[in-house]
Amino acid sequence: MPTPDLRQADPLARRRRVLAVASGGGHWVQLLRLRPAFADADVTWVTVSDAYRSDVAPAPLLTVPDATRWNRIGLLRLALRIAWIVLKVRPDVVVTTGAAPGFFACLVGRLLGCRTAWIDSMANVRELSMSGRAAGRWSDLWLTQWERLSGDQGPQYRGAVL
Repeated sequence: MPTPDLRQADPLARRRRVLAVASGGGHWVQLLRLRPAFADADVTWVTVSDAYRSDVAPAPLLTVPDATRWNRIGLLRLALRIAWIVLKVRPDVVVTTGAAPGFFACLVGRLLGCRTAWIDSMANVRELSMSGRAAGRWSDLWLTQWERLSGDQGPQYRGAVL
């Protein structure tokens, strides 16, 4: 007989905490399309612009500095802010569609015992993103949205978000 899901049986059980992280633009749009998967969770959203607040209201939205690999000090500031957020929120799961904010969230989350899921951007048609390649090591679930980019060692293909 299967073990019952105690979270459903006990109305006082804590809901799963999800930290949903993405940079702006297409990464953010793809993350928003995953909202139905978070229906039974307490979600804290993280992105690079406060302008996205209305997309997720009334759920909490935290912002991080936008940084690229060309700005090492910016990346350090981003990594420290993500670390502070993960420590503050204490998520059960980190889910990201990339890029740099998602990589750091997977890294810090995994080091702190969170489950992590990386979904590489739909825009990466020919090859995985640099963040996506690096995130594979820190992700419990490592996905690509292009079947031809999947491999035995990862990432896996399970369909596209778009």
